[in-house]
Amino acid sequence: MAQEKEGNKLWGGRFTGAVDPIMESFNASISYDKRMWDADIKGSKAYVQAIEKVGLVTSEERDQILEGLDKVHAEWSQGTFQIKSGDEDIHTANERRLKELIGTPAGKLHTGRSRNDQVATDMRLWLRDNLATLKSYVIELLNVFVNRAKIEMDVLMPGYTHLQRAQPIRWSHWLMNYGAMLQRDTQRLDELARRVNFLPLGSGALAGNPFEVDREFLARELKFADVTSNSLDAVSDRDFVVEFLFWASLTSTHLSRWAEDLILYCSKEFSFVSLSDAYSTGSSLMPQKKNADSLELIRGKAGRIFGHQAGFMMTLKGVPSTYNKDLQEDKEAMFDVYDTMAGILQVATGVLSTLKIEKDNMRKALSPDMLATDLAYYLVRKGVPFREAHGMSGGCVALAEAKGVPLNELTVDDLKTISPKFESDVEKVWDYENSVEQYSAFGGTSRSSVNQQIVKLETWLKTLK
Repeated sequence: MAQEKEGNKLWGGRFTGAVDPIMESFNASISYDKRMWDADIKGSKAYVQAIEKVGLVTSEERDQILEGLDKVHAEWSQGTFQIKSGDEDIHTANERRLKELIGTPAGKLHTGRSRNDQVATDMRLWLRDNLATLKSYVIELLNVFVNRAKIEMDVLMPGYTHLQRAQPIRWSHWLMNYGAMLQRDTQRLDELARRVNFLPLGSGALAGNPFEVDREFLARELKFADVTSNSLDAVSDRDFVVEFLFWASLTSTHLSRWAEDLILYCSKEFSFVSLSDAYSTGSSLMPQKKNADSLELIRGKAGRIFGHQAGFMMTLKGVPSTYNKDLQEDKEAMFDVYDTMAGILQVATGVLSTLKIEKDNMRKALSPDMLATDLAYYLVRKGVPFREAHGMSGGCVALAEAKGVPLNELTVDDLKTISPKFESDVEKVWDYENSVEQYSAFGGTSRSSVNQQIVKLETWLKTLK
């Protein structure tokens, strides 16, 4: 009975002893790789057509297998597919069910194919399709950034360095800051998608396919751009998984930084924004609390994603060439990171879409000392070298502190004690709108520059597929 049991496995012919039940569970991946059922069936449908072309199955057997695979597909689609004991992975489960449905011809489907090239193909198919979904989520979020930047152009706020108030900026400029990050993330996603789109099927276990199967035909059937070039590499290449984990790590890092900004901005100490109740929670003890849990989870889950990336790379670093079972660790990392990123992007879109800005509080947070650099620029425009002007501006700050008054309340006579270049027109320096408008070089915070950034990003978004 033990021999019969192991013989039902795709690898079981030479084994005579039963597998330890703990090992059986330890070895199985069906609990998570079953989500590749559609990709697995697509690959098998293409493969049976390829082996029919070289005479390994008859046209009648091909049609039987295709019809059987359609029935397996229908069962998965309808939620009626039953996973049974011994279905250690999605490939075993689908082939077992196919055999139950059509009998002997099912045994010919795997001719020249290995689970090694099969799983690599399934993963690439699955990831390729789901990268398109993630891209749509990123684009949706980018559009919210762009639309808010257009609508809220007139809102001014403090810009920060070292978390200290630095210079006045437009709220729209802050929004476009994250728009620029997400644009790069989208570009990297497209580059990743191109490298995912290579077909490993036809590489066998490691040495290739001995039956002259037309791999270019398979690539066309499965809509791959090209085939992999080396069978040894093809069955063990998980660079595309690592790249996906890296992409997610970097994108979630960008969104974690965005979340951290908003967590600060919605605190009572800042009160720059108010989070929608739909993306907040309360305290079990303190009735007055409104916690930014959505943003905190985005920030926290970035660590989870990076953990998967670091962990899987540590798995890969010791794996010798071609397929080794260590590579089974790829799927849980890939699936969990995909699910986590899908959640992050959709929640981020919801948060930003419903966020209320407190523009009066942002305005009140601006202070004359933030215009000290503008004071130096005033002197530069009067012909003073910047290094000297910087020192003179610092002298003005020190004088204001000594007199116990804000910087803008120093009189022209006070300022002349620092430099004779100060004249009555210095009053224009203390206007926050004038301050932001001077930064008109592309990339700056003036209205014209932010508008240019918006137009450029919008134009690029329209080119995306």
